[in-house]
Amino acid sequence: MIVYLQSLAIALLLLFQTAVNAQSQDIVNKAFTKGETLTFNVSYFLFNAAEAKMVIDNKTHYINGKPTYKIDVYGKTLSIFKLFYVKDNWGSYIDTAKIIPYRSYRHIEEGNYRKHEVIDFDHKDQMAYTKLYDRENEYIKERKSKAIPPNVQDIVSGYYLLRTMDFSGLRKGDKIEIKGFFDEKNYNLKLTYEGMDDISTDIGDFDTYIFSPEMPSNKLFRGKKPIKIWITADENRIPVKIKASMFVGSINMEIVSAEGLRNN
Repeated sequence: MIVYLQSLAIALLLLFQTAVNAQSQDIVNKAFTKGETLTFNVSYFLFNAAEAKMVIDNKTHYINGKPTYKIDVYGKTLSIFKLFYVKDNWGSYIDTAKIIPYRSYRHIEEGNYRKHEVIDFDHKDQMAYTKLYDRENEYIKERKSKAIPPNVQDIVSGYYLLRTMDFSGLRKGDKIEIKGFFDEKNYNLKLTYEGMDDISTDIGDFDTYIFSPEMPSNKLFRGKKPIKIWITADENRIPVKIKASMFVGSINMEIVSAEGLRNN
């Protein structure tokens, strides 16, 4: 179960990395702001397996003098799945105007496995600088650097860029280029627009856009496009449902709470 939850999280976060190749104009963000919290229930078969939260801090944070949103994504196992113990935190400081990351981090606790990482992005020189910490997250044990594409997104920031985009001109089957940086690697994936759908959730009924990433061949997910995400067609552009088809069963992620939305 640990492998399934972690792999789903990685796949979903890669899905959110929807940066265009050359982001020449300023982004117009009308979708989110400080203080927003989205909470999701993650189920495996008929069991409530985990809870996930996406949180934008109430304060503006500054990285090298530049104003940023501090955004955290949390995930933890619930009920009987606590036997497998997953408690993860991905985070990003993203420019409030350009919606690009200046710093990202991961704190992973899964069973006996630990990983603590901080990445600083230098978009001017197109470099990412990674610091890997020890198990207790007390000292730096390794430093790495990697060239990155212009305006690359990290595993959290890209989803918030996606929320600023205009989907009105998309036709079913259209693809969006994905450029992101994760685990010291640059990724270039494709996101397919699957059309629209009306769905009911714990927080209301919504018209939604459906997207799915084309996944490389692997031993966890079933099919070429095993993941679908439903994003509201209103001004908030929040994800309300995600489904991943596994070789054994499926994982469903549904929204249960939305607080601090920019547009009510």
